[in-house]
Amino acid sequence: MTDSLFQSTNHLLMIEPASFYANPQTMETNAYQVQDDAPRDVLFAKALKEWRGFRDKLLEKGVIITTHRGFENCPDMVFPNCMSTHGDGGLYLYPMYNENRRAEHSSDLVAMLQKAYPHVHDWRHYAGDQLHLESTASICRDRVNKIGYSGLSARTSRALVEKWLDEKGYSPVIFETCSHAGIPVYHTDCVMWIGTSLAAICTPCIIEKDRSRVVSSLRATHAVLELSMEQLSAFCGNALEVRGAEGKRYLAISSGGYAALTPDQISLIRDHFDDIIHSDLSTLERYGGGSARCCLMELF
Repeated sequence: MTDSLFQSTNHLLMIEPASFYANPQTMETNAYQVQDDAPRDVLFAKALKEWRGFRDKLLEKGVIITTHRGFENCPDMVFPNCMSTHGDGGLYLYPMYNENRRAEHSSDLVAMLQKAYPHVHDWRHYAGDQLHLESTASICRDRVNKIGYSGLSARTSRALVEKWLDEKGYSPVIFETCSHAGIPVYHTDCVMWIGTSLAAICTPCIIEKDRSRVVSSLRATHAVLELSMEQLSAFCGNALEVRGAEGKRYLAISSGGYAALTPDQISLIRDHFDDIIHSDLSTLERYGGGSARCCLMELF
């Protein structure tokens, strides 16, 4: 299928963690990570249990899951932000901001994906120029309407956002954000998600001069669920539309994110989706600063 036929896919890649702990290299830009004295082996056991539980809930709904094992020296590999696949056979390899995240590019995984996606766009060299782009985490894609939403940060460089959108024929909606910590939200896919007919966005975190432009663009194509700053911190924005058996559409979100939604918001989501898939990802959220959407790489 091409990117523009459907907003979502029924096939996902998930990276099973080989280790997990709060990555010290990413904490400067990720205001949602916590580091404490919890033993790494305990954190890893909890994270692995959460990852497997999430995977199994997706499988129960008929979502196809391809898995690959991560590397022990890459604690954030459970969040596959270093690649993206496209219905035209394209495979993008992205320049990650942090050194130990650049090590996540598995040659075995690339070789496996190349069988279905032979057209490789290797952008990893841009990291040497201090330019970074972290896949669907940096650009939230309205695939049907070919609009790319991107919140700039240390991990998302304007030049590469514009280059990617131009190559893919997308219209740009680029903006700036400010988190509760006074720094940009590190990834756009924490700020917002885009489904077939419903999108969610944390409007208060978008700086005032950009806010109305971004929300107006989103409202032109979708019903919009607005999230608060507190809901942003609870990872309500880090969700993904996925397809299961019989083409049913589900919103995949963490149980923490689900619990932070209001009854009216849940009702609105259920108006646009066949169901909500939520799973406990509390360890991954607390120590990794990422949630449900971060764990999922779409295979188109």
